[in-house]
Amino acid sequence: MAIFDVLAVLMVLAATFGWVNDRYARLPVTVGIMAMGLTLSLALVALSLVYPPIKVDAERFLAALDFDQLLLHGALGFLLFAGALHIELGDLREHRVSIGVLAVVGTVLSTGIVGGLCWLVTCALDLGLTPFHCLLFGALISPTDPIAVLGMLKSLGAPRHLEVQIAGESLFNDCVGVVVFLALLQYGGRPMPDAGTLGLDLLVLVLREVLGGAALGLLLGLLAYWMLKRIDNYQVEILISLALVMAGYAWAERLHLSAAITAVTAGLLVGNQGRAFAMSERTRQHLDTFWELIDEILNALLFVLLGLEVLVLPVRPEYVLAGVLAIPAVLLARFVAAGLSLQLVRAVVSPAPHMVKLLTWAGLRGGLPVALALVLRDHLPARQADLLLVMTYFVVAFSILVQGLSMKPLLKLYVSAGLPKG
Repeated sequence: MAIFDVLAVLMVLAATFGWVNDRYARLPVTVGIMAMGLTLSLALVALSLVYPPIKVDAERFLAALDFDQLLLHGALGFLLFAGALHIELGDLREHRVSIGVLAVVGTVLSTGIVGGLCWLVTCALDLGLTPFHCLLFGALISPTDPIAVLGMLKSLGAPRHLEVQIAGESLFNDCVGVVVFLALLQYGGRPMPDAGTLGLDLLVLVLREVLGGAALGLLLGLLAYWMLKRIDNYQVEILISLALVMAGYAWAERLHLSAAITAVTAGLLVGNQGRAFAMSERTRQHLDTFWELIDEILNALLFVLLGLEVLVLPVRPEYVLAGVLAIPAVLLARFVAAGLSLQLVRAVVSPAPHMVKLLTWAGLRGGLPVALALVLRDHLPARQADLLLVMTYFVVAFSILVQGLSMKPLLKLYVSAGLPKG
């Protein structure tokens, strides 16, 4: 099947699910679209028991689309840029300490905790995962995915300070998680070095990826700012923003820098300095509308794909049990990592009441962990890669369908219990 045909089918499904959700279910868009995609997948699985070619055709359809390429090397740059575009540097600066510690320290802590718990669970079930495999799972599942989080917060109308806190963390811990995951993946298939060598290698890699990605994003963002300031034509200015995202992401990957951090840095610069000093009010309105639309379309397509991905999951009782047990393990790791991270900054900032609990439940996962888990198929034996994919999917589905659906009443509960509204 041609790629255009695949995208056409996905767009029709996304539009249909969006219409049904808006007309009848009225759930948050990310939850509604993924729930309908999952329902369709389960219906196709049931029908395949009667008519097997249905599932074969559906699997062939999904195989025609490279989830890894679509998300990691395509949609992620647009989504991160769109998210960063609407975060004010003043707000980010106000919460910089807690966001930075949660994004870096929290993600690394969570990776280790999830890896340890995963090792205990899979050893008890005799599933054949090594500590290395479990750390890979910890790295891919620990970041709170901005694709899920940003869409959810917008639809729920979260308090501004909470939206900045969670959205800012999700943008940066996503970058940290990808860097840690890729760093660990470099050691696949060969003996792990001693702790000192591994630590030094990881430090060098992280510094190169993070600092290099930020520098490239700043350089390209300044170039775009210079161009924007010298014209007043919203069509051309939107075209410049598109070129900035696409060229920045492509160059960062070619230079082996963090493309995600490049997109976030460029988005913050254009969304703040560019918006304030280089754009007319008309351009700002059109630019915001354009990137909000891009964000909604890509979210819809990705969550349709995520719902349909259940068709290719290998269903074995022991895999299902491991997936179910992974859910509380990931939640516990998030709770402990967020709590310890906020304890580190307590002398500088005073967290709002119940913030650790709220951060734990609001730590949604989406398409990014699934894409990273799919990458493992090219690096690990099929049995281990399939098991990690099933565990990832269970955590993501629970995150979107259960945590996502309960976020609105939870926000109301915590606001009434003393969480600031502003």
